[in-house]
Amino acid sequence: MSVRTARLPRMTDTTMTLDRWRALTAEQARGFARRVADQVGAQDWTVECRADGPARALFRVCGQEFALVPGGAAELGFDPAGFRPAAALAAAYARSGEYVEPSADLGGYLAGVLSPWRAVELPSFLMSVDALELPVAPGRRLPTPDEWEYACGAGARSLFRWGDTHPATADPFSTPDGPQQAANAFGLRIGRDPYQAELTSDPGVVLGGDGGEATCGGYGGFRAWLPLATAYRDPYLAELLGGGDPADCSDELLARAVIDL
Repeated sequence: MSVRTARLPRMTDTTMTLDRWRALTAEQARGFARRVADQVGAQDWTVECRADGPARALFRVCGQEFALVPGGAAELGFDPAGFRPAAALAAAYARSGEYVEPSADLGGYLAGVLSPWRAVELPSFLMSVDALELPVAPGRRLPTPDEWEYACGAGARSLFRWGDTHPATADPFSTPDGPQQAANAFGLRIGRDPYQAELTSDPGVVLGGDGGEATCGGYGGFRAWLPLATAYRDPYLAELLGGGDPADCSDELLARAVIDL
């Protein structure tokens, strides 16, 4: 009696959702990555299968490293109704004192500095593992704010991509081996340095940092770590840097390059 191996239906690159990607066997994931590599002309590629999360598919294209970001339906932003602050985070907020805007509670404060909750549908794409100097190469583009936020969180609904609390240190630079230094679930080195805010396709949305304001200003741990939160947005930084126009702020900001599939 022969045994037949179940196979997932063949999917186009743009329909590789995160749920489907997680369900693939190692062989199926490598087969999909091989098709993507052929499509984008990658010089090299690899799939890292992990026990604690989805596989990471990495590609080297024209000397730059890119990671697969599976798409699909996702929830982004901050949901005040569903927020239950960890005790450590609430304590850090209480210690922030004069360096935060007066607010009734932590949830109210976060609602003012994080993007609002929303349901989105995104295609799969490749994103540069590291932020790059501008301009991005021909044939590539900047991520939309939704794409950046989704890629940073990699499906996690926590405040930070690694969880709902941050190390009890003055700022991210006081913890050089902290969780911000690890690659995220997609293999992106992202949300690591509040000084390195990143442009998106929306001139008014700069993500991934606050230009170092809180760290340099000595605002304390809560404010210094918060710019690394996945949904954190700093409209004042975008305004200060010419509204996020690459022509005006290429010396101050970096950006992720996106390759459409």
